Amino acid sequence: MRSFHAGCVYCRSLAILLAFSALTLAENTRPQRISKETREEIVHVFNAELVYIHTSFPMGKTGLTLRNGTVTPSGSELQRLMALWGPAVKPGDQARISDVVIKEDHIRFEINGGPIKQKWYHHIQISGSSSTIAPSDPNANARGSFVDLYFDKYVPELTGPELKQMLRPVFDFDAKSALDAYLETVPPKVKEAIKNHHVLVGMNRDMVIYAKGRPPNKVRERAGEVEYEEWIYGAPPQDVDFVRFVGDEVVRVETMKVDGQKTVRIEKEVDLGAPTVAKKQEDRPATAPTLRRPGEQMPESHPENPSSMPPMGAPPSTSPGPQLVL
Repeated sequence: MRSFHAGCVYCRSLAILLAFSALTLAENTRPQRISKETREEIVHVFNAELVYIHTSFPMGKTGLTLRNGTVTPSGSELQRLMALWGPAVKPGDQARISDVVIKEDHIRFEINGGPIKQKWYHHIQISGSSSTIAPSDPNANARGSFVDLYFDKYVPELTGPELKQMLRPVFDFDAKSALDAYLETVPPKVKEAIKNHHVLVGMNRDMVIYAKGRPPNKVRERAGEVEYEEWIYGAPPQDVDFVRFVGDEVVRVETMKVDGQKTVRIEKEVDLGAPTVAKKQEDRPATAPTLRRPGEQMPESHPENPSSMPPMGAPPSTSPGPQLVL
């Protein structure tokens, strides 16, 4: 019995010793904290560096957070901030890193002047007056943003190439053009279409611009309750493409060939996730106002449905004539 008890004590002691050894080994293998020399080198190398952008940055005090390769906010929350404050930069844009600040557990990279800054002298008021002293300062109304790159517990010792790879979800240090940077942010099918200057139903406006350039002509019209915009590329005797947008999404692509043939595509060919098309209201009150006479039946029309629309060259109009935007 005594020997059994001694054996248990020995096993517990051995387990404690192994656990302590494992913790000691983990401490020894954990990367060391960033040195003063590396801090100075990172600030010197990355400050004022030109980069291409891989994701949208909102203006204002809310920037982006990058942790373990994941960027937040994203999705609908990012779109909300973009709509509220406006975009500082979008994918494919070029930006300049205007400041690098190394904190305890993260590194902040400001771009294009960083967020809106309020200087101490903005709070000074002249006695008997509501005016403030605000000397001219190009950073006082900065229209930039920032990203905070977070680490586990503290910023470790790291090299320039390692840091660039960590920043890959937001910055592209190697792209030679805006197109190169933008193509890294889109699905493979969209990437191939842009390279071939081809428009897919479901693309957004930025994608179409990268694929076809800015349109020489635009037409804004209305089909029923839905407003749409048509981008027109080409002119006879060449092929002519009519790209129709509802909101920020392509819903219809019509091509008029030189030989007179016409092709129309309305089925979504690429799905970007969150819906960007303004949805038509399904349920209308029974007492909703109408211009129809009693018993009169009006044809339904929809910008995605070519069967109920006149030919593309003459879109339906509720005004004396289409509005051309050159």
